[in-house]
Amino acid sequence: MHLKMDQKVRKDFPGLKILTTMIKNLEIENENPHLESIREEIIQDVRNKYEIESLKDLPSIRAYRDLLWKIGVDPTKNRPAAEALIRRILLGYELPKINTFVDSLNLASVRSEVAIASFDMDKIFGEPILRYAIKGEEFYGIGMKNPMVLQGGEIVIADDEGVIAIYPHRDSERAKITESTHNALLVFCGVPGIDQGRLREARSIAITLITTFCRGNVVASE
Repeated sequence: MHLKMDQKVRKDFPGLKILTTMIKNLEIENENPHLESIREEIIQDVRNKYEIESLKDLPSIRAYRDLLWKIGVDPTKNRPAAEALIRRILLGYELPKINTFVDSLNLASVRSEVAIASFDMDKIFGEPILRYAIKGEEFYGIGMKNPMVLQGGEIVIADDEGVIAIYPHRDSERAKITESTHNALLVFCGVPGIDQGRLREARSIAITLITTFCRGNVVASE
């Protein structure tokens, strides 16, 4: 499975890079004590490393915010994924506990400052593509009770059945990772200002955590 990029998005944002990875034969659990220990270490590292007042000015966080502003999404209301997680820790809230896959991915995002999307490959129809939303398209984000009606300027990931993510900050309910997921597609979401070195670091951290706590086999990376 390959994530294509629409030519218009590529032309408008030539510095936007993406890495993808597929992991198959996953065995996802509700929780793992050793993963909880790693979570606590990373949380403490975040509290030692960052300040809430200056978080938005970090080069990586600023790069994601700049992209969102350019496509008409307010990053103070729809924060890039890594920023939202780091901010949550600094404000004293618990990181969400979902399952060993999602929790591993969130920790990789916090550690690398990179937004990472994930999808159950068996719930994706056709080849996914990164493109601009079509005005009036509906998007069901994880946990949403009602769909969001898109304005047409957002960058999204879509398959043959519709939008499965708003890039780079929210994934869909339809293709979310659950304990019954066996095959996953990971998208390491770059933006102009985030180089491939940082994306590769995020991928390395994510793969290590996921294969440690969810087993699975990495079958393709690009």
